[in-house]
Amino acid sequence: MAKAIREFCGKELLHKYVERLGSETERQGKLRIPFASAPVTETTDFDLLAKSYPWLHTEKLVVKPDQLIKRRGKLGLVKVNADLSEVREWVVSKMGEEVKVDVARGRLTNFIIEKFVPHNPAEEHYVCIMANRSGNTVLFHEEGGMDVGDIDSKAHRVQVDIEETLSEEQARLLVSHVSPEKQEPLVEFLQTLYRCFTDLYFTYLEINPIVVQGDVVHALDLAARLDSTAEFLCKAHWGNLCFPPPFGREAIPEEAYIAELDAKSGASLKLTVLNPLGRIWTMVAGGGASVIYSDTICDLGGGAELANYGEYSGAPSESQTFEYAKTILSLMTTEKRPDGKVLIIGGGIANFTNVAATFKGIVKALTEYRHQLLENRVRIFVRRGGPNYQEGLKLMREVGSKLGLEMYVFGPETHMTAIVGMALGHRPIPKPTKPEPPMSQNLLGKNLVASLSQSSSTNSMSELMDSGERSGSPKLSKRITVCLWDPEQENALKPPAMLFTSSSKAIVWGMQPRAVQGMLDFDNLCSREVPSVSAMVYPFSGNHKQKFYWGHKEIMIPMYKDISEAVKKHPEVDVLVNFASLRSAYDATIEALNLKHFRSVTIIAEGIPENKTKKLIKKADSLGVTIIGPATVGGIKPGCFKIGNTGGMLDNIIASKLYRPGR
Repeated sequence: MAKAIREFCGKELLHKYVERLGSETERQGKLRIPFASAPVTETTDFDLLAKSYPWLHTEKLVVKPDQLIKRRGKLGLVKVNADLSEVREWVVSKMGEEVKVDVARGRLTNFIIEKFVPHNPAEEHYVCIMANRSGNTVLFHEEGGMDVGDIDSKAHRVQVDIEETLSEEQARLLVSHVSPEKQEPLVEFLQTLYRCFTDLYFTYLEINPIVVQGDVVHALDLAARLDSTAEFLCKAHWGNLCFPPPFGREAIPEEAYIAELDAKSGASLKLTVLNPLGRIWTMVAGGGASVIYSDTICDLGGGAELANYGEYSGAPSESQTFEYAKTILSLMTTEKRPDGKVLIIGGGIANFTNVAATFKGIVKALTEYRHQLLENRVRIFVRRGGPNYQEGLKLMREVGSKLGLEMYVFGPETHMTAIVGMALGHRPIPKPTKPEPPMSQNLLGKNLVASLSQSSSTNSMSELMDSGERSGSPKLSKRITVCLWDPEQENALKPPAMLFTSSSKAIVWGMQPRAVQGMLDFDNLCSREVPSVSAMVYPFSGNHKQKFYWGHKEIMIPMYKDISEAVKKHPEVDVLVNFASLRSAYDATIEALNLKHFRSVTIIAEGIPENKTKKLIKKADSLGVTIIGPATVGGIKPGCFKIGNTGGMLDNIIASKLYRPGR
């Protein structure tokens, strides 16, 4: 994920990288990129700072906030050509001051002090490197500074492939409009900057302006973002780098606590507080579901009241879910509102997360915060499906009744976002009904066909908007856009190859017996003649066989230490389902692609650095291989093939009613 860093950190990374290149004697030129910056925070002692940075006493200085704020010069937030006493006085006057930047308001708490570089505006240039799907784009313009204008339309640019570096010819093309005496240092600077960009996993790096004075290139103002998923690769170079929150949204202890829990857990726990005084709070399972719920709240006019954004997923334990829920309830009940509050405990149909186990943690938190919830007049809406969801929903109903909470509980028979309309008063709340029996009871009976052919009884978003207008409820947002497919575009595209058929065979990379059994159960339900999994690969064990169930029969599936051996012994396979971790998924996929045997590769792991993903895409495209992922739960082709844990248990897949064949 691309995350912004402070200007001080970006310049320090660039300086250390250039120093390392020099020590390795790789740079042949005389380029110098000075680094004279000092960070200032609310706790900084200026006397100690001056001892650590002696040049503060002898140089003219520049000081400005270092909090991801754009257009600081135009906002009057830059003090130039000042001595240390003037800088100190200016910082003291600005520290803690609340300023408005566009629509964001925030306090000034971090500053950066640098040497002042005397120059005239004609010496200022602009450079930017930004990542895109196939590589990186380098932009340069001979005019820079505060009044650079619409740089996107007038900058010179070159596209650099992901597996290449910025060539001397490309760099010279970019700086061809600069005076000849500046071109040599600029060419070397651009090439060095590009290497730094790729080697340290930047996703965005803008320097405006840069000033060239002889062989010295001064980076006066810098904005940068790093790919945070590359931390395990770049820790030695990044050091203890922090990613500050956007200006106007100060980090709070609760967010830091959840981030710490997330870092220590194999599950995913995310929390961002948007508006601590908001009326609408969410506790959503799943990254995709969290986006859908937030979008729906905004589409129904509740964006200004949305208090938080976050998600829990990846089968967190009961204790982890308890800590997550307790943190949200603590934030939610801090400030009272006369109109009460709403808590949406939502989610789709889980793939493998035990709904009952996670709900036990939430129930425990609700019990602990019972009095606060009642005092704040909190209405709770629950919707969930997945493994053991009936038990989980039963727990919720019981705790709501026991604690006297106003709680409405729904299962997968209710549209996922329907509870948002109920919570915001745009649709009526239906009376409680008797829960449906598990769909697994009907798997082998006649009711299966009837279940699949039934249409959903819940309303779509468009129906919700129409019904809201008819009922006279507050007018809903009409910002939902329907994009129609252009026939000319369709004719210009090459028809995609069929990825999966009823005879597709797969190798599963990783010790994933649960996922494999789920694939076999789906195969058996679809009346496939043979299982879709031919073999498994796990480098950390010897060759052996594992027992699985094919309907009522036991079958043995071989496990290999080496994927090349698995492919050699099972030439019929054309699909790889890769469960390798984020640290090894790239290498495992490259090894599989080099075999030139697979038609599609599914990468389950999330957190693979962006640059590595681009390289995978390029190599796969050259071989005609389809990459699904990274960071995917897989997919399903009805009647043919199921990837890994997609859809969870069979009764969940059937209950979803995702597909009904035509007639």
